Amino acid sequence: MVQKYQSPVRVYKYPFELVMAAYEKRFPTCPLIPVFLGSDVTYEHKSEDGSLHVVERSCKLNVDAPRLLKKIAGVEYVYFIQKNTLNWKDRTLLIDAHNETFSTRVLVNETCSYSVHPDNEEWTCFEQSASLDIKSFFGFESTVEKIAMKQYTANIKRGKEVIEFYLNELISQGVTHIPRWTPGAPEYQHVSRTATNGHPCSMEEPSPEPEASSPPLQLRGGETAATEQDGDKLEAEYIERYLGQLTPMQESTLIHLRQWLQETHKGKIPKDEHILRFLRARDFNMEKAREMLCQSLSWRKQYQVDYILQTWHPPPILEEYYAGGWHYHDRDGRPLYILRLGQIDTKGLLKAVGEEAILRHVLSINEEGQRRCEENTHLFGAPIRSWTCLVDLEGLNMRHLWRPGVKALLRIIEVVEANYPETLGRLLIVRAPRVFPVLWTLVSPFINENSRRKFLIYSGNNYQGPGGVSDYLDKEIIPDFLGGECMCNIPEGGLVPKSLYQSDDDAETSDHIRLWTETIYHSAFVYKGAPHEITAEILEVESVITWDFDVLRGDVVFSLYHSKRAPQVHQRDPATATTSTISSNNVQLIDKSWVLGVDYRRVEAPLVCREGESIQGSHVTRWPGFYILQWKMHSPSSGSSMVRVDDVLASLQGTSHKCKVMYYFEVLASEDFKGSMSSLESCSGFSQLSGVTNSSNKSHSSSMISR
Repeated sequence: MVQKYQSPVRVYKYPFELVMAAYEKRFPTCPLIPVFLGSDVTYEHKSEDGSLHVVERSCKLNVDAPRLLKKIAGVEYVYFIQKNTLNWKDRTLLIDAHNETFSTRVLVNETCSYSVHPDNEEWTCFEQSASLDIKSFFGFESTVEKIAMKQYTANIKRGKEVIEFYLNELISQGVTHIPRWTPGAPEYQHVSRTATNGHPCSMEEPSPEPEASSPPLQLRGGETAATEQDGDKLEAEYIERYLGQLTPMQESTLIHLRQWLQETHKGKIPKDEHILRFLRARDFNMEKAREMLCQSLSWRKQYQVDYILQTWHPPPILEEYYAGGWHYHDRDGRPLYILRLGQIDTKGLLKAVGEEAILRHVLSINEEGQRRCEENTHLFGAPIRSWTCLVDLEGLNMRHLWRPGVKALLRIIEVVEANYPETLGRLLIVRAPRVFPVLWTLVSPFINENSRRKFLIYSGNNYQGPGGVSDYLDKEIIPDFLGGECMCNIPEGGLVPKSLYQSDDDAETSDHIRLWTETIYHSAFVYKGAPHEITAEILEVESVITWDFDVLRGDVVFSLYHSKRAPQVHQRDPATATTSTISSNNVQLIDKSWVLGVDYRRVEAPLVCREGESIQGSHVTRWPGFYILQWKMHSPSSGSSMVRVDDVLASLQGTSHKCKVMYYFEVLASEDFKGSMSSLESCSGFSQLSGVTNSSNKSHSSSMISR
């Protein structure tokens, strides 16, 4: 297995030339990096004008490995070849390094770059990536992999400290500015070779540093503007300031997952703190976190959750009888939500407004909690990733164990656990009565283990005094009903009058239920030998067919066809079906007797779409007639002789016979095309859509597919 590492962007708030002077001080040996024992120059080249300097070195490293492993390997040291290409004109340094020792058994490749900051030419950016591929190592492959990655990540932070150490040393010697390379000037010399006895080659004052209260690079969730090229990068200072302390490998996993989302979910990238929650929930296992996040993104899109804070207005009954509300923040700066669960008439609320309305209300609370966390992050100058909930159980009794009520609670817990991981920082349960263990036994199996660790339960009056809620809440904000000094204005709850109960007919047709269950998206299964097809009848040429779909399971091939004949829905012959039952949401329109190129033609090239990808596109029609959108199961053998390991494993596990897509399409007049596709606006709560859709493009086949 190949281990990969990608660093965030580090920013040195010094000019490129000064950083290069500090970098050169690392050679030929560097006491600050104990594993780096020395280096010898094996090749060197300078251009005539001095703008380009290429140096190749053989570097000797002492590997911190068990003595037994060194003895088996027969080596005490490891040699690396490092090639540095320094371009004074472009102000860049590219570093490529690979191992010379055991290169047939272990492959280590590292690439680093220093460049000028895109928004401030007086600052320097540093990026680093590496890969480790252990082919064989005397049966110790796993051990070598762990040792290598541990030592590598330990040296990453040390590398930054070394540069800063030598920068401070230069400044203490009076070297504060180094002139840039200019064409036609005498051969460019490095400051470390021209400055002697602490006297700099130039004493010009450096340009004043601009204020840097926010991250210098434009980031998802960041605050400053920058070029599009650099807007997709994460900066180390930003991570520490807005996301918290992460290990190098955690930073790398975040960056890799974010890059994957940028490639497959164009224009719908969640904020970095949102991605990080799913990584934390899956212990930074990228594959598991990616699966969980993709399912949640599709869920958010299908039910328009991004807009819930703007569109959801709780019914008056909920506002009056749902005893919960926001109340300042805890000692750690987390937003505080208070829920007087014992005062809530769960049966009355369910009968008055329905389960879907309560679920939607809980989702709005979670969305508001995330918004408040962002506000507090800026307010307190430290990352606030989660919120605190204080649950008062006074009044909880057997009526709260009403079976439909418990069932609704379990459903809400399931939805919240799947879509809002790591958003709850602490749950304080106070005044738990004797009936509470019964409720806890019912609901605790549905709560993630990481979440259960955050529960603090107090029975009776044990919440008062040392070790109680005052350890987490300032006494000035402890609610009055818990003996505190603060008046809490959340609703008091109480029994819902039976006169407000809905009849069964009302419950089926009420607005809040219809709003929740209706969606512009449809789901369909795609089977081997049974594609899913939908049709759009076009009466006017240059109409625009737009589509937006997510691949929820398996890999599919998407195609667009045109036919003058009206297709008919065909029921698949059970005798020839590859599955015993074809789902009712699997529709086939292209008749077996139809001949491609005669009865119908392909108007968009087939597009292979992998599981988890989100696809948007459009087609400007050339002819009237019937256009057929088709999703077909992707066969690894079609169009390629290569067989993916994932496909073989899926086949062995019996999971490759069925795919699932969630889709939406509409037909627009060409003049109404730009900005009209509501499905493409469904995730703007995360970020703005990329400008892939342009109605000025009048080509007859203008497929614009974002992957």
